[in-house]
Amino acid sequence: MTADSWRNLIEHIGLLYQEYRDKSTREEIETRRLQDSQTDPEETSPSEETPSEAEPTSTTENKAPPQISLLRNSNSRFNLWQDLPEIRSSGVLSILQPDEIKLQEAMFELVTSEASYYKSLNLLVSHFMENERLKKILHPSEAHILFSNVLDVMAVSERFLLDLEQRVEENIVISDVCDIVYQHTVSHFSVYITYVSNQTYQERAYKQLLQDKPAFREVISQLELDPKCKGLSFSSFLILPFQRITRLKLLVQNILKKVEEKSDRESTALDAHKELETVVKACNEGVRKMSRTEQMISIQKKLEFKIKSVPIISHSRWLLKQGELQQMNGPKTSRTLRTKKLFREIYLFLFNDLLVICRQIPGDKYQVFDSAPRGLLRVEELEDQGQSLANVFILRLLENADDREASYMLKASSQSEMKRWMISLAPNRRTKFVSFTSRLVDCPQIQCVHPYVAQEPDELSLELADVLNILDKTDDGWIFGERLHDQERGWFPSSMGEEILNPKIRAQNLKECFRVHKSDDSQRRKLGSRNRQ
Repeated sequence: MTADSWRNLIEHIGLLYQEYRDKSTREEIETRRLQDSQTDPEETSPSEETPSEAEPTSTTENKAPPQISLLRNSNSRFNLWQDLPEIRSSGVLSILQPDEIKLQEAMFELVTSEASYYKSLNLLVSHFMENERLKKILHPSEAHILFSNVLDVMAVSERFLLDLEQRVEENIVISDVCDIVYQHTVSHFSVYITYVSNQTYQERAYKQLLQDKPAFREVISQLELDPKCKGLSFSSFLILPFQRITRLKLLVQNILKKVEEKSDRESTALDAHKELETVVKACNEGVRKMSRTEQMISIQKKLEFKIKSVPIISHSRWLLKQGELQQMNGPKTSRTLRTKKLFREIYLFLFNDLLVICRQIPGDKYQVFDSAPRGLLRVEELEDQGQSLANVFILRLLENADDREASYMLKASSQSEMKRWMISLAPNRRTKFVSFTSRLVDCPQIQCVHPYVAQEPDELSLELADVLNILDKTDDGWIFGERLHDQERGWFPSSMGEEILNPKIRAQNLKECFRVHKSDDSQRRKLGSRNRQ
């Protein structure tokens, strides 16, 4: 492919990254829906290998999974790698095996999506950051918090894209892209950690500016209405780097699933994935660290110790869950009583290494009357003994603040709240369904069809097309799940997803997950425990 031909393709990419990301994930969902509805997923139509020229209408009218149309829009006639004129005229499609064509498409998606991402980044800088009216409104310190090191991020994306372009220009069949991903991740992608770690302050500054500066709010609204933005908000541009580094890891995973096993390309893809996973983890930790420190300081100020004081603030400590429960009053013989005075309110602060049990007192304060290391907690669910004792469980402190064993009979407001507390208090407790890391042949799975933003520390934020193993579920609409691509665990509403019913599709998802993580056997033994801490 000539350099001019490739540059012409890049210039005609009409999708901003936000549009590409939304379109590709939704088509991924539709593909999985169709596969799940097939009685035998191995008996797919040969037409699956060749994309249709028309937009897919519905899953009932198309027997082949809809192809991801990265570039289909009013400004471009290109759909996929195999739709490029150079590819069609070369005759290479009649030579390559179907699996190799799929691999070419996966690598091509990584390249073209980077071009779409760079286009959106460039718009963030040229249209918003460098706007003269906005410059006059913002103090340099405010602009720095709002845009952080986005110029460094854009420079890294440009350098990365240039190397990817050069690789595509070398040969009509792309040899590999994961070696380039690996090199850039190791050498340059640390700028993402800096940008994403600033996210908490960035969001706060943006909200404050909207509230305090009407002129800022007016200019941003006018800039958002520009046709260049295609109806997308300013905040959707600010979050681009975090979305991209996460998506890039998934794109490498997609390549890894398609390369031949025990090949050089598999080895390179595994290396690239491992480095990207390190960067993504550092990004997540950067965001959490900023918010956790402030949260711990706030909690410390609210606590008054009736017992020996325990230092709350620590660099290695963070909040897992907090909330009110009902504690049973009186001796155990009174548990059969049916009176409203049977329980009294207590308040729990559960950290990753410590439980603090309190009673709320006036002035938004909490009086601590017991505590225990998290590793010395045990829980036990009571059998249903009627309405007044529904959603009741026993919490045992093997060694409390007085260096003795203590038990509390606690009542939650709902079944889901009870289960959420029990899993948080004792993370090694067996769940209803066993994690995929146990290497079971099958396990319930769910696909995310609606994005979800976690509202509590024990919840899990979901992106479209995420696939999760179901570890537990409640009658009132909550699921405890483990995401396959990063093994993060948490609760989310069951309405956010659709169960994957085809056992062969579930088995394939597990197989692909094990392959992605096979480069680190020690890591595999730890899968599923990361989000418990």
